Amino acid sequence: MSEVSREIRGRDWLLAGALTALGALLALMNTTAPDGETGMAHAVDTQSLWQVPVFVAAFVPLLWWRRSVLVVSSVALGVMVLHDLLFGWVTRCGAGLPLAFVLAFLGALSHGRTKAWVCCGISALLTVAVLAVDASAGPGALILALPVVLIVFGVGRAARHRSLLNRQLTARDEELRQLRDDRATLMVAGDRARLSRQLDGLLQERLDELTRAAESADGLAPAQARVLLESIETSSRQTMDDMREIVGLLRGGEVDLAPAPTVAHLDALLARRQSPESRLTVSGDPRSLPATVELSAYRIVEYLVNALDDRPVQVSVRFSDDALEIVVQGSVGRGAVLRAAVARVRERAKLHAGSVDVKLARGSARVLAQLPVLG
Repeated sequence: MSEVSREIRGRDWLLAGALTALGALLALMNTTAPDGETGMAHAVDTQSLWQVPVFVAAFVPLLWWRRSVLVVSSVALGVMVLHDLLFGWVTRCGAGLPLAFVLAFLGALSHGRTKAWVCCGISALLTVAVLAVDASAGPGALILALPVVLIVFGVGRAARHRSLLNRQLTARDEELRQLRDDRATLMVAGDRARLSRQLDGLLQERLDELTRAAESADGLAPAQARVLLESIETSSRQTMDDMREIVGLLRGGEVDLAPAPTVAHLDALLARRQSPESRLTVSGDPRSLPATVELSAYRIVEYLVNALDDRPVQVSVRFSDDALEIVVQGSVGRGAVLRAAVARVRERAKLHAGSVDVKLARGSARVLAQLPVLG
């Protein structure tokens, strides 16, 4: 029983409650209808209070329409036919017709073609049962009511088709994003493998050069040996710098061997945007920073600018004594793209033991990244 109750949502209670209350009110009005009331298709046959619970029984099963609209429609039809047989000519159209229309729509929305048409047929029969001995409208109202059932059924089928199409588009969009991410991962893995081979070749070449230089020091005068050792030291430092650069690229996922962009290139980055009103503000004490910090600062702004909407973006860079503070503000386009960009920004900041703070409000985003600068 608890599992069945969990399938009932708030909107189901509202829908079933409203129709049930309308049905109960209409049945109570039948019990107080004066004999021989004019303006009606037929005189009321009974004022029995028993018609109230029987009539309401046709509406209560609507709570469980998510389990099977077909079953709910069949129960409603059976109860309505029983009500006709027991109480004859009373007013049912005020609540019975809305119930038939709702069931026709829900059947079209919930089931496949075959079951949906069965639900439509049951809703049509329910409409007949409502109006066949209806004291207010009479059977003549079927000429108008049955076409309405078909129209509501058609609207339900259109809504179902659109819902299915939206789900398919969402699934395909997710597949495309996954394929794109997989392709990017493969490209990064291939570039990292190429950089690894380059690092291995560089080390082998430089070590061979240093070995040959060290072997040539035998028999040299002290002054010449000193010059040779200084040359070896300079070459060793250069080799270490090259190693750090390539290892840094491997760690950060950067695969471009061209000169790494810096904070000074942010103006050009913003100039490439479609919106000419994007602005860069630099404050503090601008100075040269370690190459890895400069590169990470540029990439952080690049990730966020590409993820935000095409509207103007505001970028602020502040040089403090011990950190580089970056603030990017702009309008949010697709939330999933921004979340992916923020994840990459966090990875960048993590490399430098930095921090990232994100604030979202009314379709705009403000991202603050702080990169510590040692020395």
